[in-house]
Amino acid sequence: MPILQNAKKALRQSKKRELENKPVKKAYKEALKHARKAIDAGEKEIEAKIITAQKTLDKATKKGVLKANTAGRYLSRLHAKATLAKKQ
Repeated sequence: MPILQNAKKALRQSKKRELENKPVKKAYKEALKHARKAIDAGEKEIEAKIITAQKTLDKATKKGVLKANTAGRYLSRLHAKATLAKKQ
């Protein structure tokens, strides 16, 4: 446990930020998971799930939970996987 006052405050702040970021983080991870499963299973509504994943990634980026390049990388890989699945 922190002893100094500024360390105590930093701990309080990090706990508060963690609580605020947790639902956002869970939302984009779930959306990515559903999209990946849809691609692997060859479902018909892949595009809708990719759009949902893109929306959640954009929200996480806007809130500062994710960096823009990280969100872009996730989305790029998702689109590449979907394109490859369509060809097969």
